[in-house]
Amino acid sequence: MGNNKMIPRNSKSRLPNPDDFSNYLTNDQIIELAKERLEQGPWDYLVGASESETTQRRNRLAFDKVGFRPRVLIDVSSIDNSTEFIGQTLRIPVLLAPIGSLQVFDSKGGITVAKAAEKFGTIQVVSSVTEPSLEETMESSKFSKIFQLYVQGDWEWTKNMISRVEEAGYKALCITVDTAVYSRRERPMLSNWIPISQRNKVDPKWRASLTWDDIDKIKNFTSLPIMLKGIATFEDASIAIEHGVDCIWVSNHGGRQLDHGKGSLDMLPEVVDAAAGKASIILDGGIQRGSDVVKALLMGANAVAIGKMQGWGLAAGGLDGLIRVLEILEDEIRVTMGLLGVRSFKELNANLICDTELVSMPHEMSSWVNKSEDRIL
Repeated sequence: MGNNKMIPRNSKSRLPNPDDFSNYLTNDQIIELAKERLEQGPWDYLVGASESETTQRRNRLAFDKVGFRPRVLIDVSSIDNSTEFIGQTLRIPVLLAPIGSLQVFDSKGGITVAKAAEKFGTIQVVSSVTEPSLEETMESSKFSKIFQLYVQGDWEWTKNMISRVEEAGYKALCITVDTAVYSRRERPMLSNWIPISQRNKVDPKWRASLTWDDIDKIKNFTSLPIMLKGIATFEDASIAIEHGVDCIWVSNHGGRQLDHGKGSLDMLPEVVDAAAGKASIILDGGIQRGSDVVKALLMGANAVAIGKMQGWGLAAGGLDGLIRVLEILEDEIRVTMGLLGVRSFKELNANLICDTELVSMPHEMSSWVNKSEDRIL
């Protein structure tokens, strides 16, 4: 006993051999490996948010302050953690969110994510500002995919993009609506690193001038289900329903756009109320554990999406790293469901959650660590 030495948390020696990701037991370990493998600029791009990063921290605060009210003496020997979304059975209700410049974290970019999504059994949402092309990404796997669109041109440009999306075989079109103005993301600014997706200048007037009338034009032009990503209020969710939007994506862009906003989970209840069952709901922002996924579904989301977690998995180990991230999330989801006393997501109800007191100050990694001096971000 006296000869045992504590291994520092961030010591490289504590990490398993990355040649076999089955040895990685927590996503905390995968994130540490990702940090070792990424240069400072790409790391800052992945983990950073806008200005003071208050919104990003509130994303974690929103999850940290929600507690569970478990039920017992229920037979949970068989648990089904799958779900249905846009006609596709998903192994877990976790989508892979659109990320620009994916090729920074894995050389094959969207193709690696597509193959991971297919192998694991979930939906990839393909970014319009990553590589390779939307057609190449679609052809790389047979599993259902959603295409995310930044409107960056006139109506002819937009129609051409939508036609390409339809011809490629995507199942839905997701329009990002919370980027009318590009934010000040100070971490990459200070490390003098510009994301690949930002190196080719696009006239900002197209995103800045996007309105509900444009959403109507897009909806009338395509038969694809329409999702709006970046809805944060009851008011906008209500308008989205009036315009016949099929899915509302509750998001603050991971805290990377407007600073000093509410956490995504805190925004969810009013959006659920406004939707009133007339549109499906996705939530992203701050999701790091399987228990976070269950909390979001308990509060009315149909599915969640992960961005940073996806990037960390790719940076740590490409295809294998991302699949391992999803496997760990799945295990955490099953444990949470079993200990709550539920056998499927259909059994979730609001009586299983409550407001609780914080046990530590929320920060970017508060779902794994109760530490401040030894944070890895």
